[in-house]
Amino acid sequence: MKNNQVKIKQAITKGETSLGIEFGSTRIKAVLIDNSFETIASGSYEWENRLEDGIWTYNLVDIITGLQTAYSEMKQEVEQNYGITIRTIGSIGFSAMMHGYMAFDKTGELLVPFRTWRNATTSVAAKELTDKFQFNIPERWSIAHLYQAILNEEKHVPRIDFISTLAGYIHWLLTGNKAIGIGDASGMFPIDEATQDYNELMVKQFDELIATKGYPWKLKDILPKVYISGDQAGELTKVGAKILDRSQNLQPGIPICPPEGDAGTGMVATNSVKRRTGNVSVGTSVFAMIVLEKELSKVYPEIDLVTTPNGSQVAMVHANNCSSDINAWLGLFREFSEAMGQTVDMNKLFEVMLNKALEADPDGGGLLSYGYLSGENITGLEKGRPLFVRSPESNFNLANFMRTHLFTAFGALKIGMDILKKEENVAIDNILAHGGLFKTPVVGQKIVAAAINAPVSVMATAGEGGAWGIAILATYMMNKKQEESLEDFLDNKVFADVDGQEIYPDGYDIKGFEDFIKRYKKGLVIEQAAVDHLIS
Repeated sequence: MKNNQVKIKQAITKGETSLGIEFGSTRIKAVLIDNSFETIASGSYEWENRLEDGIWTYNLVDIITGLQTAYSEMKQEVEQNYGITIRTIGSIGFSAMMHGYMAFDKTGELLVPFRTWRNATTSVAAKELTDKFQFNIPERWSIAHLYQAILNEEKHVPRIDFISTLAGYIHWLLTGNKAIGIGDASGMFPIDEATQDYNELMVKQFDELIATKGYPWKLKDILPKVYISGDQAGELTKVGAKILDRSQNLQPGIPICPPEGDAGTGMVATNSVKRRTGNVSVGTSVFAMIVLEKELSKVYPEIDLVTTPNGSQVAMVHANNCSSDINAWLGLFREFSEAMGQTVDMNKLFEVMLNKALEADPDGGGLLSYGYLSGENITGLEKGRPLFVRSPESNFNLANFMRTHLFTAFGALKIGMDILKKEENVAIDNILAHGGLFKTPVVGQKIVAAAINAPVSVMATAGEGGAWGIAILATYMMNKKQEESLEDFLDNKVFADVDGQEIYPDGYDIKGFEDFIKRYKKGLVIEQAAVDHLIS
């Protein structure tokens, strides 16, 4: 142990480390790894998006405070455990929730509050662009937000000098370089897999579409430059170092890899960038990423086409809602326990309650729920109302209650995945899952395996999440050999000795989920009625 500690201290001192910082929907996390890809230290900052003037957003103060706090906590952990103050780092990477809209003028001023992926306010723009491009443009995408602002004749549009995602903004703030990783870029605007850049034909079509507006910019003028994994996309400036490290011990000049979206870092963290593999990322939202062997036969509004960090085409099924309603219900059960005089450990509560789902009826006993805190694009809901419904004949018990909430957390995801599996015959050799839900063994894997009808694995590294994934991409940038692909780097170095627990889909669960999803689809009119008549 002492020898290992000495080795780590030397690595920190020499800067033989990589730092990844990811802005998730509920937590900003910083992870420092050594050159064996092991986590040395971490820090975090809890935050929540806010609904302000009808827009889901995070403000700039929280963004910067969270960045600094996560870094500071990581730095303090290094000081406490190793007695060293961090002054340099081998490489750094930033990642964040994909999509959304951050627009800036020439002075760097944010023109309107950050519009996150969660907003379902761009349906007109998304449909028009999908029809124009013959390529699915989801409501979350940056280009849909931009075009909706144009359709709405918002006053800020002529002043735009730069638009980006959250990860691209952080990268720009700390490097001065308007860069974006190809995976994150593919959630802004369609990517041409052959050129590994924005689709030139569609860029031209967009410029023609808005030509009569007379704006002083063309689309390529305001989009960040696309970079591929392994590229260096800038270095930490003096100003950037002072922003990141409030103690001002960190020195500038550190190489920084392309900023990526959480989908890309999830693929890296689960070693699922090869064709016929995929991953499921579970949190406030849920998305599945399947690396395709061939193009889909047609455009599906439920399926996004994005890319891996190294530019391979990926079918992405993204549902806006996943675990938030489960978290809310378990918070209620905790309140009940505390009212009864019982102190409850939340990890234990999650474990006990999730495992109850394994004792349930296959379909959840005829119960129905929708965990829609916000709109859901896959099922066509512009707004959300969390809802629980049962009939007098339903088998209403705790096990069925929990199974129903797990099923519904993946209900919209299953609708999208059924298109890939049943209509497009997409081959999936295995799925790797990550997210807090999988900290409880077996149950989450069984539900996801039933939803997707494919084997699901959880690796020990998956709990590290996207911050670890972007730290791995930062390491790859510093270690890339001309002939070494990202797939080979992950297979041969990062995951060579990592085992995953694989669970195959169970016929009992598959049949139960199929019965539930029929009820789920029929009940969408109830959810729509709640949106129409239950005023928030």
